[in-house]
Amino acid sequence: MWIDSNTYIGHWPFRQVRNSTCKDLVERMDANGISASVLTNINGIFYKDTQAANRETYDEIKTNRKWADRLIPFAVINPVYSGWKADLKESTSKLGMKGVRIFPKYHRYNLDHPACIELVKMCRDMGIPVGLTLRMVDSRPSSWLDISNEWRLSDIMPIVKAVPDAKFMVLNVAGSTHLEKEDLPLIKKTDLFLDTSGRNIIDLGGLMETFGKEKFGFGTHSPILDYKTGALRIASLREDEADAKTREDLQSGNIKRFLGL
Repeated sequence: MWIDSNTYIGHWPFRQVRNSTCKDLVERMDANGISASVLTNINGIFYKDTQAANRETYDEIKTNRKWADRLIPFAVINPVYSGWKADLKESTSKLGMKGVRIFPKYHRYNLDHPACIELVKMCRDMGIPVGLTLRMVDSRPSSWLDISNEWRLSDIMPIVKAVPDAKFMVLNVAGSTHLEKEDLPLIKKTDLFLDTSGRNIIDLGGLMETFGKEKFGFGTHSPILDYKTGALRIASLREDEADAKTREDLQSGNIKRFLGL
């Protein structure tokens, strides 16, 4: 069984993205033997009112009853936008969202912003995870209208330190995974999940040894990235790095436990 922890629907405004609907995603899942996918609507990054994108996701999923069993939607919430608390309530209580994604660099606030901390605390109290994406697209060939700075793993520490008992998803780890020596114990203790899509997950075995094998799982970051690399990183692990149970956990077990599926 495979569960993809990091997929998107919607449109990227700076380049054409194909296969960007729920129908496209399910067809891709069927072709690759994927049982379920966590998904986020890219449009929520760029709409001034992110809730419009969350409603789009809900409306698209409900067009096919079978999709509800396979698609796990996360809401995009902007905590510096008026009405975000109502958006969070609607998303979780009415729209069936299973987690929250935040995009501070695009929505122009820092992780230590009081409203961001309040949002993460509310998610903690609700028992739902908060997803942070270290890179949406590679800034080097991106449009001049897009942002150019990206996160390293160490850049998420302000919110982890502010709410250490929250649940965090850290996705597309493309930048440095180096942490200060004093930060590593906190990361290992935190209920944190990292997907396998990012460029700097190339040494998955070494990262599992450093952070804990229970913190990793399959993710593609599709359709922005390809659909194969995240799975190949698991397949390429040596026998001394991952036994059959560890591979099963990387494919689906860890994300099932993390999300309570």
